Amino acid sequence: MKNLKLLTILIFAMTILISCNDDDDDIIPVNEEEVITTMTITMTPAGGGTNIILQTRDLDGDGPNPPVITVSGNLATGITYMSKIVLLNETEDPAENITEEVEEESDEHQFFYTIGGGLDATTTYEDFDGDGNPLGTEFSLDAGNVGNGTLTFTLRHEPMKPNAGLVDAGGETDISATFNVTIE
Repeated sequence: MKNLKLLTILIFAMTILISCNDDDDDIIPVNEEEVITTMTITMTPAGGGTNIILQTRDLDGDGPNPPVITVSGNLATGITYMSKIVLLNETEDPAENITEEVEEESDEHQFFYTIGGGLDATTTYEDFDGDGNPLGTEFSLDAGNVGNGTLTFTLRHEPMKPNAGLVDAGGETDISATFNVTIE
């Protein structure tokens, strides 16, 4: 009985000693993920004309309401559009511009553009991180032949850079949205 009592005390003491280990110096600070409620893509036609605005807005996040996705107009065939993506957290008042944080942490982020449904368009990155790898908050889009399809914008956090595209980039998706687009 004395041996059982001694063994119990010994196990208790070892548990306390192990749990009191001073590993606080090894704690890695957590970088909170960005809250993004709104993504707005402003596409400005080279040579002038009316801007095309693509927007997804989801003010309740994972709530019951789906995001509101809008496209302000159609793209024109043969036109190059200089484009800028703006990300907002509209749960804050005033709204927080998340684009600034993404650009400051450009080595940890990358936008990917996916063209689908037979849409005749090509994209080109126009901004880069400090190592010369694509960031993608700015891009150009060349609208080809008449038709329709989709444009999907995906922001990845901590992708492998360089990469061959979304298929091998890895990382975590911060936001992704698909827009139905027409070229006329």
